[in-house]
Amino acid sequence: MLSTTEQILFVAVVIVSVYLSWRSFRTMFKVIGRGEGSFHFDHLPARITEALSVFITQKTVLKNRPLTSFLHAWIAWAFILYFLVNLGDVLSAYIPDFHFMGRGALGNFYRLFVDIFSVLAMVGVVFFLLRRFVFGSKRLKIRDNVLLSAQAKNGIQRDSLIVGLFILFHVGFRFLGESFAIRLEGADPYQPFAVLTAGLWSGIADPATLVFLRHLSWWLALGLILAFIPYFPYSKHAHLFMGPINFLTRPRRSAYGTLEPLDFENDDIEQFGVAKLEHLPKTQILDAYACIMCNRCQDVCPAYVTGKELSPSALEINKRYFVNNNGAALAAGEESGSNLVEFALSESALWACTSCAACVEVCPVGNEPMYDILNIRRDRVLMESQFPKELQGAFTGMERNQNPWNMNKDRLDWAREGEGLDVKTVDENPDFDILYWVGCAGAFDQKGQKIAQSFAKIMNKANVNFAVLGNKESCTGDSARRAGNEYLFSMMAEANVETLNQAKVKKIVTTCPHCLHTLKNEYPQFGGEYEVVHHTQFIRDLLDAGKLSFKNDSVQKVTFHDPCYLGRHNKEYDAPRTDLHKAGFDLIEMERNRNNSFCCSAGGAQMWKEEEPGTERIRQNRLKEARETQADVVCTACPFCLTMLRDASNELEADVKVQDLAEIIAEKLD
Repeated sequence: MLSTTEQILFVAVVIVSVYLSWRSFRTMFKVIGRGEGSFHFDHLPARITEALSVFITQKTVLKNRPLTSFLHAWIAWAFILYFLVNLGDVLSAYIPDFHFMGRGALGNFYRLFVDIFSVLAMVGVVFFLLRRFVFGSKRLKIRDNVLLSAQAKNGIQRDSLIVGLFILFHVGFRFLGESFAIRLEGADPYQPFAVLTAGLWSGIADPATLVFLRHLSWWLALGLILAFIPYFPYSKHAHLFMGPINFLTRPRRSAYGTLEPLDFENDDIEQFGVAKLEHLPKTQILDAYACIMCNRCQDVCPAYVTGKELSPSALEINKRYFVNNNGAALAAGEESGSNLVEFALSESALWACTSCAACVEVCPVGNEPMYDILNIRRDRVLMESQFPKELQGAFTGMERNQNPWNMNKDRLDWAREGEGLDVKTVDENPDFDILYWVGCAGAFDQKGQKIAQSFAKIMNKANVNFAVLGNKESCTGDSARRAGNEYLFSMMAEANVETLNQAKVKKIVTTCPHCLHTLKNEYPQFGGEYEVVHHTQFIRDLLDAGKLSFKNDSVQKVTFHDPCYLGRHNKEYDAPRTDLHKAGFDLIEMERNRNNSFCCSAGGAQMWKEEEPGTERIRQNRLKEARETQADVVCTACPFCLTMLRDASNELEADVKVQDLAEIIAEKLD
């Protein structure tokens, strides 16, 4: 128990800390409040459950980097536990002969639990300090060709040291205080590590000295907390509570990559897209505070991995340091002045993103840097007319000829050129059950046409009553939206929805994951509510119904490349694998598969432009990985992936056979 003087002094220190903390936290939330839109609290019980689950279990941290994630989890669990520990220590300072949790079984378990967790937390912190400051882990670094705030280059190290030493000393001094108490009062079998440490003080015989050391440890442990809390919003340690808040308040999208439409009819709106920090949605400003700066996102970013200027981590870090440097002005309502392309990421980085969503999938605190990039692109296209010149051809093609290839041809040529195909339009077969959305690749690209022909063959074999729109079909506008041309996308979406509704479409199947994503997840924004499935899912259903049979020929080894827009965006990993297994193929997985799959490089409108400068082409990186499996065939389920991987095979002279799943299944049909 503290003396009366100490008790009064502690209350005074608490008041000062609370006041300073209130000021810094107020600035933080005012800055976040400058963002557009609002926080999302729909389905609140489910949101609270998810936030608490992430906070307590650390499951999002434990998804990868097993050793470092495990040690980080111990530190996090210890820090959560120390909310309770600090409460008990404060009560013991004011209540005579107080024992938190009592001296019974509960109290014994509590002391044992705290003793073990304290040691594990200190071991973890020492590991991370050594990892950063002694061994200089490469995973904690960001390449020199990536735009990184000058303040961040030194600030990250300084902040990491402050946070690391704070945790180490806070837990350490509290642990030492327990060891002094044990030396003073006798051994406690439920604090084995503190008992071992107490043996170090055997030379201290004076009880008054031990009392002084115990009180000093108490003051240092609690004092560090009170000194650190006002600094909390400025440190990366804010992720401890901002991460769960992120999961609590961020939008619940039908799928990764689903963007909200812009209101072009509202004359009061003067800004389309994001140019400055305050144009970002509130939840995306919150991302900067939630960022751990762990660089997990850049580890999986195809652009960063292949030497380009984009690092999703650097984007969030730059936002954070900009906020730290301009927090007072932003909180006061002043304009930020600088564009995000000036301080957050370079122009090349902006256009290097493939919208693969790997950064969103891997982030342990729920950050979504991909959305920052796609929203900034909207500003560059709609407000500034600044975008890669190659995209102009795709935009013009979509606007004039309803396809990014800018071809003025019959969209049914693929069906007429296929051998013995029975393909009818909705006008010829108005009582169809299934609409096959062919897509622009299926209509105009030779490789895509073979996919369409193979899938039509499969449906004919299974006696599926299907129809196509033919020349009534138009590009879904996926590439326009991902490239930032929201106005063009909205026009195409409205026209397509009108066509689909007139045809009384109920169920759609498509061989393009990009069409799948747009039709299924984004057309409902324009009044288009349909059941939409991918051809891998449709083939699985045909197999389950026993409508397809296969030849009994030799077994081929196949490796499957997960398309980003089928896998991460729409969570379908099993259907293509089931199809291959049931067709009698031997599936060999690449190291990066399913939700950890590596992009082909065509998404995010990259299909229509040159890849940004780097050390390697993304598609070549992926093809090399596929070749290492020594499979006979690399199987894709997307016409863009097929194009990219075949191009990579030609560029590397790898002689790797790349086919779509529809082609593989069609060849295997009995």
